[in-house]
Amino acid sequence: MKYLVLLGDGMADEPLEELDGKTPLDYAKTPNMDRLAAGGELGLAETVPDGFHPGSDIANLSVFGYDPASCYSGRSPLEAASMNVALGPNDVAFRLNLVDIIHHYGKLYMEDFAAGHISTEDARQIIDTLQAELGDENFEFYTGVSYRHLLVWRNGKDQMTFVPPHDIINQSIEDKLPKGEGSDELILLMNTAQMLLSNHPVNIRRLNEGKVPATSIWLWGHGKAPQMETYQQKFDLSGAVISAVDLIKGIGIYAGLEVIEVPGATGYIDTNYVGKAEAAIDALQRHDFVYVHVEAPDEAGHSGDLQEKIKAIELFDEQVVGTILAAGDRLGDYRVLVMPDHPTPVSLRTHTQDPVPYILYASDGSLAENDNQTYCERTAGLSGHKFEYGYLLLPHLLGRS
Repeated sequence: MKYLVLLGDGMADEPLEELDGKTPLDYAKTPNMDRLAAGGELGLAETVPDGFHPGSDIANLSVFGYDPASCYSGRSPLEAASMNVALGPNDVAFRLNLVDIIHHYGKLYMEDFAAGHISTEDARQIIDTLQAELGDENFEFYTGVSYRHLLVWRNGKDQMTFVPPHDIINQSIEDKLPKGEGSDELILLMNTAQMLLSNHPVNIRRLNEGKVPATSIWLWGHGKAPQMETYQQKFDLSGAVISAVDLIKGIGIYAGLEVIEVPGATGYIDTNYVGKAEAAIDALQRHDFVYVHVEAPDEAGHSGDLQEKIKAIELFDEQVVGTILAAGDRLGDYRVLVMPDHPTPVSLRTHTQDPVPYILYASDGSLAENDNQTYCERTAGLSGHKFEYGYLLLPHLLGRS
């Protein structure tokens, strides 16, 4: 038996008046997911436990089958693993976003949490400058992808609170800065970085080209290295993970999965959907399990772009789910779980903690409920199936619940 998770990050949403009361997932044309829903099990899963922030780190750990309450130590340590940055027991990793902060009526506002989705090439030059000017035996800067990067504080402090930048779009940052022991050092680092970036050649060029500059850094998602069982230890399975996002790759590394790099996988609407699906089919020739993650719907939600979110969902359905279904004969007996990790409503432009809809489908028809349902939040809520602890859904996929 082969097992797949096909995850459209942030696909879930809220009913919208401009869609006649439908959600983007309900409105989008998704014949392949509808086919799975009609021949499988529909339901809801709570992927973010009470007391946790509804981040992709928490939600994806749950979908991977890990209880965040027992293993979560922060988002950035997972990203550090993907970037091959080793953390000592007392080192603290931080997500470093390149952002655009503007002056507005005498205050500083978060204008763009992704610096115009800056290219990795431009970002690398900025991070190299930060490392050259601010890096030392305590602080180390590492280049990631696009706006997502890494700061490591060797023997650092970790009893602080942070606000994710995508939660404060168009809001004043003055009461959103790091708080707690060690925060003064980080705020000084952020302020110094602002001064360095104000006249950085990359930003001067970007402004001349009409692009959004990276005027500041924003630190969040901190933590120390987590302790996690591998999939071999936990489920007696070998597996692989396919994603353009360091966070998901990092979870895969801690889970002992093969991380597969797909050419053209960008994390945005232009990602190589078919390439990811074909890589998953190939991986299942040598593994029991594969986790395919597509970031595009989430990015559209954060941008508040309804049409792009609908398009991302339709591309996920056609080119990821459809490609997998077309290869069914090559996979033999298989089970597939299709779902988002969390909602990212376009009206809010950030994540919410609401339960998400899932489809569980078995190629042998053993999970068919014969109710001819389509796949969306509404039909999943009417199904009668609900996992209050999202991490129990993976064992259900494996037939071990």
